[in-house]
Amino acid sequence: MRPQTKPNTVFWIVAVAALLWNLMGVFQFIGATFMLETMVEGLPETQAILYGSMPMWYTVVFAIAVFAGTLGCLTMLARKKITIALFGFSLVAVLVAQFYWILGTEAIAIIGATSVIMPLVVIIISIFLYFYNKGAAKNGWLS
Repeated sequence: MRPQTKPNTVFWIVAVAALLWNLMGVFQFIGATFMLETMVEGLPETQAILYGSMPMWYTVVFAIAVFAGTLGCLTMLARKKITIALFGFSLVAVLVAQFYWILGTEAIAIIGATSVIMPLVVIIISIFLYFYNKGAAKNGWLS
C-alpha cells in the first residue's frame, strides 16, 4: 500500500460531479417511491402502469444503488478507502435494477428503444466510479 498522497484536481472534479449525479438519483428515487402519481401525470396510461407496476424488491435495490452511491461520493470527498466498497455495492445494485428494467419489463415495447439509454448511462457511470476509485486507492488518494 502506498502512503496517502494529495489527489489531483481531476479527482475533486470527479468527486463533486459524482455527488451531484448521485443526488439526482436520490431525488429520482424519492419521486418514484413517494410521489409516483405526480411523476406519471401526463404520461400515456401504458407508461404510468409500467412505472407503477415495479416490484418492491426493485425499489429496495434502487434505494441501495442511489444511497450507496451517494455515501460513496461523500466518502470519496473525505478520501476514505470504504469508498470502493460503497461504489461496489452501488454498482451491483445498479446492474440488477437496470438489467431488470431493460430485460424484465416491457419498457422497450411501451416506451421504445430510448428506454434503455439512461439505464446504460447509469451502468457506465457506476462502472467508471468503481474503477476510478480503485485507481485512486492505488495512487494513495484514499486511506
